Amino acid sequence: MRSRSVSALIATGALALGVAGAAFAGAGTSSAASQQGHKFRPYYISLGDSYSVGYQNPVLGNTSGFTGYVARKQKLQLENFGCGGATTTSLLTQLGCAPGASAATDAVPYPTTNQVDAAVGFIAAHPGQVSLVTISISGNDVTHCATVVDTVGCVLAATTTIQSNVATAVSTLDAALTANGDTAAHIVGITYPDVILGDYVAPIGSTNAKLAALSVLAFDAFINPALNTAYTSVARGAFVNVTSAPYKLATAGDGTGTFDTSTGAYTGPTTKLPGFGKSVPVAVAEVCTLTWYCDSTYFGDIHANTKGYNFIGGLIVAKLATL
Repeated sequence: MRSRSVSALIATGALALGVAGAAFAGAGTSSAASQQGHKFRPYYISLGDSYSVGYQNPVLGNTSGFTGYVARKQKLQLENFGCGGATTTSLLTQLGCAPGASAATDAVPYPTTNQVDAAVGFIAAHPGQVSLVTISISGNDVTHCATVVDTVGCVLAATTTIQSNVATAVSTLDAALTANGDTAAHIVGITYPDVILGDYVAPIGSTNAKLAALSVLAFDAFINPALNTAYTSVARGAFVNVTSAPYKLATAGDGTGTFDTSTGAYTGPTTKLPGFGKSVPVAVAEVCTLTWYCDSTYFGDIHANTKGYNFIGGLIVAKLATL
């Protein structure tokens, strides 16, 4: 997820294990060497798009993001295969990061294969040593829907591809982990903060409350159910609903309120948001606080800020504690 158009929406076979394993033996050796003399830390594999590499705004670029947070809290060795701009299809087909796409600051290179097969190769080269795989993907699958009349219909159609591709990726990773003795490893997939809620208040003078309302419908009725089904299609899989977590947790008992998809009108709890007044829907205020979307300098940047990435990381850590 790298562009304003994404936010305006409502915003897997693997290569032969021997070949893929050989391709990543060098990377594995480097990681192992870095741990010589230190207590061994199980590996944590990150796959996905710009959220997986911790992208923020054009000035900050890629940061440790939620993966760095999770690695620190869980005491894991992070191996990041993520790539800005990735889609659920490119996760299975794109050789390396596409030209101009941003890899993680400490990325594992995979120039001759795709993200999923690269991860499978790493797992094969480190049997019994992988503890966690996280995936952040699907936002870029709906980019084209920004230019069509029936945005919600477009997103609904895209969820078929999203669910199929993610399920293939999860099944392939699950088989690799099982085959290589990583019996206790988990695969955790996430969704995104509903940044489009920010259109309810920003930019000042050109808001789009109806689009904000439609985004709730798109995430709650289509995107998140499809992701939940795909990620939980294997026993080791789990899904973290980042979309609903913030505003449902912020004001206990108040719920999320109601957005009318026809008019954009809102009914429910409000709060003060600096720069936007005292009567801002709680969900909107929290999205504006956890991401760059409503920022006057970076308006439209759909990515989480440091607070937001730490929040997502915290949700993943909390989920792991229940598994």
